[in-house]
Amino acid sequence: MPRSSCRRSIDPLKGFFGKKLGWTVALLLAVVLAAGLYFGSAAMGGATIKEETPFVIPAGSSLSAVAGKLEDEGLIQSSDGFLINARLFGSSDPIQAGEFLLTPDMSQGDILAAFQNGDVVRRFVTIPEGMPSILVYEKLMAEDLLTGDIDVPLEGSVLPDTYAFERGQDRGEIIEQMQTAMDTYLAEAWAKRGPNIAVETMREALILASVVEKETGTAAERGTVAGLYSNRVKSGMLLQADPTIIYPITKGKPLGRRIRQSEIAAVNGYNTYTRVGLPEGPITNPGRESIAAVLNPEPHNYLFMVADGTGGHEFNATLEGHNAAVEKWYQLRRERGEM
Repeated sequence: MPRSSCRRSIDPLKGFFGKKLGWTVALLLAVVLAAGLYFGSAAMGGATIKEETPFVIPAGSSLSAVAGKLEDEGLIQSSDGFLINARLFGSSDPIQAGEFLLTPDMSQGDILAAFQNGDVVRRFVTIPEGMPSILVYEKLMAEDLLTGDIDVPLEGSVLPDTYAFERGQDRGEIIEQMQTAMDTYLAEAWAKRGPNIAVETMREALILASVVEKETGTAAERGTVAGLYSNRVKSGMLLQADPTIIYPITKGKPLGRRIRQSEIAAVNGYNTYTRVGLPEGPITNPGRESIAAVLNPEPHNYLFMVADGTGGHEFNATLEGHNAAVEKWYQLRRERGEM
């Protein structure tokens, strides 16, 4: 006999209401979740940045310490809320040390993202080639974003360059960085010195480089000037470098007037018009190029130089040629009304 088939009947209304109930439950869950997030976020507090505000994270700071600092400075409502927010919604990336600029439109999440992946504010101080130590000191002391007192660094101990610093950094750290840079570069340059240089030690190289630095502001002349003074040192001649007269008077600052005859005749540890050989110490902070020029001077037989009126110098090997060049320079100055 054929078996009777028995099929379970499906109530279409029941299926419809079952689906509707499922969607309703899902919607209610979404509403509850959204409300929980909303009220939870409110309970965690928010950012309270009223204007552009610099914020510094010291090296080695924990997220908890940073959250406390934010609350203390009135930039968020609750450090605990910030930490909860960070754990629930933040990434696992570590925070960076440095200075950040916080703005009024930032949320707690934006603040955390900036600390983890944003741009650290970079600040710089530039020491030009040939800046004497007294001016390096004054420049750093005038920088309001640095802290701490310093002494005038030893002349010649600072390598001219551009250095990065952070808000609140100690000035002594910046000086140490500059001096370490000089020590490092001088050692590297000394290792590459030429065979016929006029100096015997790194200290002497630094001193002669400081004279070269002050005697010419023209980069193309550095090698020539270094060669000229090297020739004078080797032959035992007086260097007769005007900046060595000025240094004991102003410590490297501009003299602001012509050199007096009494100053030319002064006997001291720096004046190379009355002292044979090198000054007793550097007269400024020489740059890399002047140091390199002294350690690899241009080979020539020049012993004399005088300004040529264009910012450079005319070089001569004989006193006769030099005297003629000096007369040309005087004539040019008379035409300009300078004499």
